[in-house]
Amino acid sequence: MERKWWKEAVVYQIYPRSFMDSNGDGVGDLQGIILKLDYLRELGIDVIWLSPINKSPNDDNGYDISDYRDIMDEFGTMQDFDQLLTEAHARQIKIMLDLVVNHSSDEHPWFIEARKSMDNPYRDYYMWRPGKEDGSEPNNWGSRFGGSAWEYDEQSGEYYLHIYSKKQPDLNWENPVLRGEVYDLMRFWLDKGVDGFRMDVINMLSKAEGLPDAIVKDGFKYGDGVPLYCDGPKIHDYLQEMNREVLSKYDIITVGETLGVNLEQAKLYTGASRNELNMVFHFEHVFLGDGKLGKWSPQPWKLTELKTIMSRWQYGLREDGWNSLYWSNHDQPRAVSRFGNDSPEYRVLSAKMLATCLHMLQGTPYIYQGEEIGMTNVRFDQVTDYRDIQTVNAYRDFVGDGQLSHSEMMESIHQRSRDNGRTPVQWSAADNSGFTEGTPWIGVHDNHKEINVERDRQDPNSIFHFYRKLIQLRKKHGIIVYGSYDVLMEADEQIYAFTRTLDQEQLIVICNFSDQTPVFELPSHIRSEGRELLISNYEVDEQEKIDSLTLRPYEARVYRLA
Repeated sequence: MERKWWKEAVVYQIYPRSFMDSNGDGVGDLQGIILKLDYLRELGIDVIWLSPINKSPNDDNGYDISDYRDIMDEFGTMQDFDQLLTEAHARQIKIMLDLVVNHSSDEHPWFIEARKSMDNPYRDYYMWRPGKEDGSEPNNWGSRFGGSAWEYDEQSGEYYLHIYSKKQPDLNWENPVLRGEVYDLMRFWLDKGVDGFRMDVINMLSKAEGLPDAIVKDGFKYGDGVPLYCDGPKIHDYLQEMNREVLSKYDIITVGETLGVNLEQAKLYTGASRNELNMVFHFEHVFLGDGKLGKWSPQPWKLTELKTIMSRWQYGLREDGWNSLYWSNHDQPRAVSRFGNDSPEYRVLSAKMLATCLHMLQGTPYIYQGEEIGMTNVRFDQVTDYRDIQTVNAYRDFVGDGQLSHSEMMESIHQRSRDNGRTPVQWSAADNSGFTEGTPWIGVHDNHKEINVERDRQDPNSIFHFYRKLIQLRKKHGIIVYGSYDVLMEADEQIYAFTRTLDQEQLIVICNFSDQTPVFELPSHIRSEGRELLISNYEVDEQEKIDSLTLRPYEARVYRLA
């Protein structure tokens, strides 16, 4: 397997709005990130992925960009960014930016021009269509934020496509001039010294020819356009052109957010000879438990389902391509609340277990801010306490048309809202968790007095120090990066166990995903003599035999076998 720095790296995602506020306006900023670089160096991460920092009216918290070459006013200035880049690099930390080029803001100069007339040279930068003969939208696609994916423009009498908010019009990648503009703005940042891109919904750039109607699923008013606007007919042409024109000329990390992608498609995006991307984010595991209304009607899920998904991707990309590993991000609930147990009794144990499982898989691990101290989902009382446009619109749609009651919808929000991951990082037990001296843009979790960075750093047995050890192990043992994966006890509903093998070396990873005490049975083909315990989340007698092991609740162990 070809060795690359980005395979060996650990990435830490920062959602700048909620990370650290340096000036008391209640919004995190670039100077706030600079203040915490030494903390991130102590943690041991290699790359910071910054969610969008470009100028934006913030309809979707920065994922609606009005100027790709400038910094959002709330976050600071280009001088602040240049300082951040310099200071991070001085600490051997790389910076990966969010690249949002499926859509722009409707306040971007391109769209302002495009709206002016049908023959404006910028008109073809976006996707305009006349309505159907009956006056309805060009097709029945639904927006991912609720309602139609089309917005009528009075001035020209046409509709424009917006897969997300109506203030996020989709760019027309069929237009080579638009593509050239995107490549130019990518070079602008890479020439500054940026180390890569996380590419927002990058598999949506190519839509199905003719934009046909989509199938309408039960419970929804609009058609599900995902099969028609994801992984479209020209997507690989566009990405290979992007690689040829830009990416291949720099030694960088690239990861594509690819909604709905399956394993075979992922191989096309990430295969070494394909010249597209280093890796992609798939969504299969975070869709676990989605019900009839998607994440807004969550259902119980089984560990065997999770193992099947993770194993499929581990085996599928072991020879070619590469996995990105994550439990949570700015669009997902908190890892310990979603996949572990966030009760006071088991929060620390299950957070450590989840970290062990993820960081011992093959791929590049991503840590989302606050995950390293076991931050949990928040339970705001009122919909008005939420800031996420997707959450607010879903409440309007599903409660408004009677599909869910207020209490049912609030429970779904408490479990799955994107704002679970967006409450401010809990730095200390101080007011507003040490995040700001002002009024925070979104409420701070009321458990910050017990769960915070200051406390975790002082406790040698904390989640924070456990993450530090996992990252150190990755740097010491090449097998954690490059070893092949094999699942054990596939049908077990409580234990997720697997081996990693590289040459004559082997690791065995044992994770109990339950609050029960199941028994792990070592397969007869694995020899456990001369074993070394690398990490565990309980006190362990290192001489204890592991042929038959009664696991404690949420126990995790990793052994290195001679």
